[in-house]
This record gives sequence, C-alpha cells and structure tokens, in this order.
Amino acid sequence: MAVAPILAGLGVAWVLWRIFQGYIIKSPIDNVPGPTPASWWKGNLDQLFNRHGWKFLDDLGDKYEGVVKLQSMLGRKVLYVYDPKALQSVVIKDQYIYDLAEWNAGSIALTFGPGLLAVYGDRHRKQRKMLNPVFSIKHMRHMTPIFYQVAYNMREGIRNHIHNAPKDIDLLHWVHRTALELVGRGGLGHSFDSLKQDIPYSEYAKAMKDMIAVLFHLSVYRMMIPYFKMLGPKWFRRWLLERVPDQQVQRLKDIVDIVEVNTRRIFFGKKAALEAGDAAVKEQVSSGKDIMSILLRENLNASDEDKLSEEELLGQMSLLVFAATDTTTSALAQTFHLIAQNPDVQDKLRAEIKEAKLRVGGDDIPHDELMALPYLDAVCRETLRLYPPVSFVTREARQDVIMPLSKPLRGVDGQMMPEIPVTKGTTILIGIRGSNLNTDTWGADAKEWKPERWLGNLPGSITDAHVPGVYSNLMTFNGGGRACIGFKFSQLEMKVVLAVLLEAYQFNMADNSKDIVWNLAGVRYPTVGSVSKFAEFPVKVIPINSD
Repeated sequence: MAVAPILAGLGVAWVLWRIFQGYIIKSPIDNVPGPTPASWWKGNLDQLFNRHGWKFLDDLGDKYEGVVKLQSMLGRKVLYVYDPKALQSVVIKDQYIYDLAEWNAGSIALTFGPGLLAVYGDRHRKQRKMLNPVFSIKHMRHMTPIFYQVAYNMREGIRNHIHNAPKDIDLLHWVHRTALELVGRGGLGHSFDSLKQDIPYSEYAKAMKDMIAVLFHLSVYRMMIPYFKMLGPKWFRRWLLERVPDQQVQRLKDIVDIVEVNTRRIFFGKKAALEAGDAAVKEQVSSGKDIMSILLRENLNASDEDKLSEEELLGQMSLLVFAATDTTTSALAQTFHLIAQNPDVQDKLRAEIKEAKLRVGGDDIPHDELMALPYLDAVCRETLRLYPPVSFVTREARQDVIMPLSKPLRGVDGQMMPEIPVTKGTTILIGIRGSNLNTDTWGADAKEWKPERWLGNLPGSITDAHVPGVYSNLMTFNGGGRACIGFKFSQLEMKVVLAVLLEAYQFNMADNSKDIVWNLAGVRYPTVGSVSKFAEFPVKVIPINSD
C-alpha cells in the first residue's frame, strides 16, 4: 500500500477539519469585535508578524476596548487581551488554564531544551521553585560588582574605538556585546568578550544576535511544531529539516547547533569545577557568584524530588542567555536613543549619578543606593512602559473558561458583553504594549514619554486598575507564574551601564539618527531606514573626561 497517498489524504482531511472548525462552527468569540483578516488561510498573522506592523498593533488598542478578536491560520480563534481584569484572569487567577500554546512550548523546547519557558504544570512549578531564590535581591547585590566591571570594560572599549574624541558609532553593536557579557559573567560565570577592543561578533554572539529576528520570521512555521513532532524519531526529523528549502529555517538550525555546543562546553566546565571543590570554583569567572554556579550548588543539595535533570539545567542556561541578551540590548538601546533626543533628561541623569557617587564616596554606587535613585528609576520605568522589548506573548486556553472584563464590551451584534466565554483551543495574545499604553489606565498622554510621571504618586486610574504585572503596574515583564524571573537582573544591568557610561560620555543624535526605525519583532530592534535588515543604532559619542 502506498504511504504517500494516505498521508496526503490525511493532510487534506486535517485542513478541511480546521476550516470547518474555524469558519463553520460558531463560537461566542465571533461576537467580539476585531479587524478584518487579511488572508483566509493566515488570518491576521501577516499583519501581526510584520516588522512594520506598529500601526496595526496600536490600532488594536485605539479602536477597540480591552479584548480584540483576531484570526490565525485557517480561521483559528485568537483574542488580543489588554483589559486589566481579563489579564488578571489570564496571568494569575486562571493561569493554568491559559498556559503556553503547544506550538510555542514545542518550539522553545526544540530550540533551547526543556527550560523554564518550555515546560508546564508541576514541572514548571518545580523549576520555578528552584530558580526563584537564585534571582533574589541578596544575589543581585553580590552580582553588582561583576556588572560594574563589565560596564567599565565597555566604557574602555568605546574609548579605545573613538580614540577619546567625538565620533559616530553603532552603539547597538556595543550594547549587544555588553548584554551578552553581562549575562555571561552574571548568569553563567563565563566571559564571552573582554569588550576592551572593537572586534567582530564571535560565532556565538552572532548566533544570539540573529536568533530573535529568525524566530519572528518563522512564526508561522513554528505553529506547525506539534505536527512536525509526529513525523517520526529525532534523527528522521533532523534529516527532513536539513532538506527544507528555506534560508531562515537553515539559519535557525545552525544557530541551535552553535548554542547547544557552547552551552554544553560551559556547563560541563562549571560542573567539573564544582566537583573539584571551592578553590576551583573561585578560580572561575565571577568566582562562583553567578546564577548557574549558585543553581548547580542548590541542585546538588536539593532532595531527589526537587532536583533538576542535566537536560533541564542545560535548558536553563540556553534560555537565560537568549532571554536576557536581546531584551536588555533592546531596552538599553532604546534608553540611549531617548536620552540622545532629550539632552535635558541626560543632564539630569548625569547630575543625579555624580551626586550619588559623591555621597557614597566611591566610583561604584552600591546596589541599594543605585536602585533607589529616583530619576534614573523614572527614566528606566518610563522607557520600559512605553517601549517594552516584547510587545505580546502567547497563551492558549486548555479548557472552556469565562474571561471577566473591567467594563462591558459591545459585541458585533450590538449587545453588551459583561464577560467572554472562551472556548478550549483559543489562542490568547497578552497585549503587553496594549496594556502599557492603555489610556483608560495611563491617561490621555499614555503614548508620550514622560519620566516625571513616576516621580510622584501614581493616579488612581493606575493603582486601581490592578494590572497583574510583576513590575510597577506594567506588563513589561508579564505576571503570575510565568512572569520574567530575571526582571531584577535586567533592571540592575540597565542602571549599572547607564551610571558608568553617562559619567564618561555625552550621547547625541548622529547625522543619520533621524533615519532610525524601530522594528516590531519578538524583541524590538532598530535599523537605519525601513528597508534595511541590518540591526544598528548610530549615535554620536562625545567624551566628557579622560579618566
């Protein structure tokens, strides 16, 4: 019996069934207003996963009210959610109903291994329990000197590059290398880059730099992951993958191979040092104070039921580097862009940092004092509010559930909907940008960058909204059990780099800075012009002193 005709018949049957589910079977979700799909088979995906799709994304917040109906492939139901009460349900109250979509978890697991972002239920809770203490304030204090050393190396590298004279540079190149080194030293206890010289990206750094854009480009392919996994054993799937005629698919394959080889090399080196004793650990980069060294020690002392497997530990390492590098790069580059455009803000920051250094009597502002600097904190919060590196994240309803609303929603039929019955299998997009720019919460000036809004008491519209984000009434770092576990790590990185660089340099707009375009992706990134695919951020750097 020929296998190909049977497989083809099954494929056609599956497509017809999905079309029947998407377009024939009616659902309460059909009554939720939303934009017209651009394609019958891809729905709104081409609008949503478009690097110039900011207007489409912002229209979801401007033209609709808290929950918006979209369509995915073959009519699959999607809800874009930024209503605060609905978000409370999705990320906290009913978070185990609204869990990772199978395609998303499968994609993360195949790319990075079974780390925190790729597992469900008890396995996720077990990993989170092991990792939470590692990201505590106590450990962030220990890591602060490590971060300062990286920032000083970056400062020296820039000075060597510009020869201590005003010069236009691609600051994104330096920020990305620095972000990778920060997570390398602070997260893995490993140095990727001394930063003291202007050198090309290493193979590993280039892979990490390319990964976000490649994953975003392959978003539709990634939705087919659950079905790809049905195609036989791993070796056969690999054989098929190598024959896919798509450059981006092949680039992702190469990136995954590079990341895996380097992660294993670092992991087994750390494991050997730990087994050799404290002296060997202290000889390593970061002297055993990095996150993975602490995690490995905690894992050795954990009970058998709490221990993480070697595969899970490797997954944490890959995900840590991936999640921390590009998000920090984006946030820092965006901050420098804003302060270059607003020299008065830059002057205030520089004055606050200098005053703090005089107060503590040293070059390094200690952790607690640095985190408490009001204007620096306001600039970071407002940047992360208005320009979150990640614009939305995906969940999927694992069973039928009722989604509550802050205020009734007028349905397509004209009737008011006090809540939305969400059917099993519905894709949920947590609208991080939509929530952070919600005018009902943040006021009429929600789309304006105003650090001063954080210097006094926040209005009742913000505090009473009960936005379920883990950070400052924002969804930037998500919330609930899947909130970004490293958000304190990220804040510390940003503030240390700003404190070190702003005292040494003035940052002005470069001659071609007016052409900078920020692109929508898994993590937003800048290019010069809207056509270029090369991520860069030109800025003029002017030395303030020669220390």
